[in-house]
Amino acid sequence: MIQNKKIILASKSPRRQELLGKLDVTFDIQLKDIDEVFPPELDPFKVPEYLALLKSEVFNGKVAEDTVVITSDTVVINNNKIMGKPSDATDALSMVLELSEKTHFVITGVCLQFSNRKISFSSVSEVEFESISEQEAKYYIDKFKPLDKAGAYGVQEWIGQAKIKRINGCYYNIMGLPLNALYNTLIEEKVISLA
Repeated sequence: MIQNKKIILASKSPRRQELLGKLDVTFDIQLKDIDEVFPPELDPFKVPEYLALLKSEVFNGKVAEDTVVITSDTVVINNNKIMGKPSDATDALSMVLELSEKTHFVITGVCLQFSNRKISFSSVSEVEFESISEQEAKYYIDKFKPLDKAGAYGVQEWIGQAKIKRINGCYYNIMGLPLNALYNTLIEEKVISLA
């Protein structure tokens, strides 16, 4: 893999860092804190891309010509409502049981910021859970403590392997970074190349 530009990942998520590494690219991590606030009237499906763009704003005017900055945000949407990160174990239990026997959406918005422009896109994955008992939900929350995850679950953890019935869309998108779409964008924009 040839890298024509330096890549900066602006994310403290260990999952996003692990995922980007799977594309066989080298990157630095730069963290900038922002208030992740979006207009309440915004369509929930447009929120992740809006937040990815918002996160990129702190880099405005600071991206070198040989560099690209990647920002992203992931949300879980059930019944047209955004499920954020749970506040505590009780909240997590309520969220997991709410997803039982339902199909929900996981959307990740991604922004690539260059020195002179930005490219942004969203990736949508549909996830169907089979029935999750209260005992199963408690086991998962007690053992895996998913308080840092939107919707209170990680697809790569026990609950994903044991209780997800069907996925339509990119698996890695559910983890936090749509690798196929990101790879294709990096190739198209000549950030990376194979020769």
